[in-house]
Amino acid sequence: MSTSTRVPALGALLAVLLLFDTHECRGQLPPSTLAVRTDSGWVTWWRASRAPRQWSAPHPALTAALRWRPVRAGVEVASLDLTGSGEAWRIRAIIARIEPERLRFRLDLPPRRRAAWNIEALGDDAIVACNAGQFREQGPWGWIVRDGKEVQAPGRGPLVMAVVVDSGGGVRLVSSDSVAALRAAGRTETAFQSYPALLQGAAMVPRQLTRTDAGLDVTHRDSRLALGLLPDGSLLLVLTRFHGLGGVLSPMPVGLTIPETAALMGALGARRAVALDGGTSGQLLVRDEAGIAEMWTGWRKVPLGFVGELREGMRGASVEGRRR
Repeated sequence: MSTSTRVPALGALLAVLLLFDTHECRGQLPPSTLAVRTDSGWVTWWRASRAPRQWSAPHPALTAALRWRPVRAGVEVASLDLTGSGEAWRIRAIIARIEPERLRFRLDLPPRRRAAWNIEALGDDAIVACNAGQFREQGPWGWIVRDGKEVQAPGRGPLVMAVVVDSGGGVRLVSSDSVAALRAAGRTETAFQSYPALLQGAAMVPRQLTRTDAGLDVTHRDSRLALGLLPDGSLLLVLTRFHGLGGVLSPMPVGLTIPETAALMGALGARRAVALDGGTSGQLLVRDEAGIAEMWTGWRKVPLGFVGELREGMRGASVEGRRR
């Protein structure tokens, strides 16, 4: 073969390889990192370019940075200072770790399912609370079981997860294709659905969260609220807030992407996790033994709340609160 024949053939091969490489890169997550503040300074613990598809254990940097503060028996709170890319340059994550068997969980559903609920309206029996699920204009989305009775039929989707509480207080996260069996069994006390799933199975990151071309917006940044389960059955509620400017604008809808939120849940040790409605809807309450509530409020009222109360009731509690 002559040189003149080989050169066009080589050029065509290079063009094909370049086209293939460009196509592959087009679907990859954009460059971003997450670091956590530790006693020795900022430690980068996640990079989009090397994001794990499965979390086998909590990340040591986050474990070392956590300082758990007991709020009451079975409820602890901690926070992490994070820094990420772009407007996520200062983010605080508030983390509540809960032993669910100590609480009775219920759903607050306002009359006519209006967007009329927030944590500030709760009575002093509420020990932990947050907004539940995702919403549409007409009210809550997806499956709702309240006090053992189905209030709304399930929704479906590849990244839909149901938060299911049994009569003993145990909490599970199940995919939408497992809901039919639960409905048939009829033993669910409380349930609601949300999306997208952040961790499935044994801490697997869904494929849709690893690429930009898989049908999910993986680049949008927002304040986030997520619910996860630890291997011992403990419940994690994680709320992220913008913490620049001293935190005075903390309810602003600025923060992590969905893939970064999945990474945070995996790095905290969750085996399964799902996103709840974040942005200006995200809100969290924890109440201590003295009845003092710490409240991270949201600017928007919502049509569904997830509330945990002491099984034996709460006596002598104050309704005073500290807003964050």
